[in-house]
Amino acid sequence: MEEKRVKLSVLGFSFNQTQSGTYGLVLAEEGGVRRLMIVVGAPEAQSIAFKLQNTEPPRPLTHDLFYSFMSKFDIILQEVFIYKYENGVFYSQLVFRQGELIVTVESRTSDAIGIALRSHSNIYTTEKIMQELAVVFSSTDEDIETNDFIKGNDSTEYVDTYALLSREELEAMLHDAIKQEDYELASVLRDELDKRTKNEDA
Repeated sequence: MEEKRVKLSVLGFSFNQTQSGTYGLVLAEEGGVRRLMIVVGAPEAQSIAFKLQNTEPPRPLTHDLFYSFMSKFDIILQEVFIYKYENGVFYSQLVFRQGELIVTVESRTSDAIGIALRSHSNIYTTEKIMQELAVVFSSTDEDIETNDFIKGNDSTEYVDTYALLSREELEAMLHDAIKQEDYELASVLRDELDKRTKNEDA
């Protein structure tokens, strides 16, 4: 009998870090209250943050490059399946389709999610993983703020994922925003750069 699967969506980041240089990526059970947190490294967090913020990096990141390759060869990512958790590591598979050909490829979970966000592909895990590892978060704004939670999904409230970017990346994005006359984004980027300057001078 096939194990029950649970569909997930990317909710955002939790900055309650357990390891230096890592971030907690929170996945939400669709139609439910359970949340699954996956620890990802800073580069992967940056890549995911760009998509959550609906902004473009100064130059294509690895996940952007991979998605461009898929598009050029008419390869569709059907789904991401987080199928196992062992010794502190989540194991994931990417299921690709090109015409009639279907291929399953092993992947780091952070990479799988980064690509899934770009291709708008479904993300699944097992009911067993959710029962053993998921936690329940309240959905109120007060609790989100209390937990230092950073939301994705088109909401800009409590979002501070620009903190994941380097000064050089912020300056490049600011230059592009001004060039494209996106003054609202330029203002946000300037505020982040000013905040860093004040922190460095303190």
